[in-house]
Amino acid sequence: MLSLIVSVVTAATLVVVMLGTRLGFWVALPDDAVFVLIIALIGGGMAGLVFWLLAGCVHDGDLNKLIRHVESFSRADSANPPYRPNIWVRPLVDAVDRCLGTFRQRVDSLQAQRRELEIQARIADAERQHVEAILHSIADAVIVTDAFNELAIANDAAARVLDFDLTDARHRPVDRVVPDSKLVKLIKDTRESGNRMNRRHVEHRVEADGRTDYYDVTLNCVTNQQEEVAGVVTILHDVTKEREISEMKSDFVSSVSHELRTPLSSIKAYVEMLVDGEANDEQTRTEFYNIIQSETNRLSRLIDNILNISRIESGIVKINREHISLPAVIKEVIDVMLPQAHAKQIELIARETPLFYQVYADKDMVYQAVLNLVGNAIKYTPVGGSVSLDTEVDDHQRVVTVNVSDTGVGIPADAVPHLFQKFYRVAVHKKIAKGTGLGLNLVKHIVETVHGGEVSVASEVGKGSTFSFSLPISDGTL
Repeated sequence: MLSLIVSVVTAATLVVVMLGTRLGFWVALPDDAVFVLIIALIGGGMAGLVFWLLAGCVHDGDLNKLIRHVESFSRADSANPPYRPNIWVRPLVDAVDRCLGTFRQRVDSLQAQRRELEIQARIADAERQHVEAILHSIADAVIVTDAFNELAIANDAAARVLDFDLTDARHRPVDRVVPDSKLVKLIKDTRESGNRMNRRHVEHRVEADGRTDYYDVTLNCVTNQQEEVAGVVTILHDVTKEREISEMKSDFVSSVSHELRTPLSSIKAYVEMLVDGEANDEQTRTEFYNIIQSETNRLSRLIDNILNISRIESGIVKINREHISLPAVIKEVIDVMLPQAHAKQIELIARETPLFYQVYADKDMVYQAVLNLVGNAIKYTPVGGSVSLDTEVDDHQRVVTVNVSDTGVGIPADAVPHLFQKFYRVAVHKKIAKGTGLGLNLVKHIVETVHGGEVSVASEVGKGSTFSFSLPISDGTL
């Protein structure tokens, strides 16, 4: 086809040249101009011929089909029929098809990658939420900082302990979030050490709201994929209660040692005097015997308190329930505690109720509870005071309540919630009387743990205290 076009254009050019020569048209023109004119004629002829051929072979319909064909590549669900191009534009269509086919493959690949990244992002987000849920469920305070000493994540316990706003803390410098400068320095020093195996344990003190709490702080470096230090995990474990219990145990050992030593020393001293024959008359020997007996009973009560608490807490205590009368138990306690009350010139009063009632309980344990309450009342009541016992019956609630009231020193309001804790003693009372901090704890165990009752206290400093406990009434006894 191309040779035919060239032949036609050449023949047309020769005709023009021959006519020009015959008519003498070329004689008047320079040789260069003749040459340029000939070339222009040939080029124009060829251009016109090509335009005529394309105009005849490529119609508007072909162009529209080609445009629709190209646009179909932008629609994945194109329903256009297969495009069969004219022979004149087929090479162009084939080139466009190849180009767009390559483009579609790249688009499909990128879309697949995007879907994969979306799935990975959702998985990562779910894992992050899971980790955060676990982190927030931990009772210990946890802070995670990154390589720039910025807060990456923290839990509610950390925000509460260190007093910062968790919602506004992420991705902020830790020294602008945590007000505790000493803890911030520990975190920065741990990261800057660059030691991947660097794990530090430090005891840290936090002061807030007028109280001091103690924490066992663990700082551990975390690494990235290149095994470089990428941040620090800081865990604060509250050891305040452990310290308090440890101090209570130390005080308990000291108090128990003193409590055991005092009666033992008395017993030993009076026994030695009896052995040495210093009690020459019967009255003196009787006095010595009574003192030995009193100190022996005191020692026995102390040991019983310790053993009973241990047995109740371990669940191996043997309970002998029976129908008992609380006024009868109260009378027994008063008979035993009268000598101790008279020694301090304290009036011991029992107010009886005209109603007759019984409780289904272990008599020895109830006796021990009343004895401990009366003993405490006498111990913390000044000389010349009074201690009274009375009972109340609530027919609607079906309970009977025993009240032990005194005119003693009273208990500070901040100490009341801790009175029944093991080993606890009111600080201002330690100079007034010796004790182990076990008596009230035993009362609580006897009444609430063993018998399902309730213990309470009402007190005012300088005016005295009232300790009460309630037990269910036996059916058919009121």
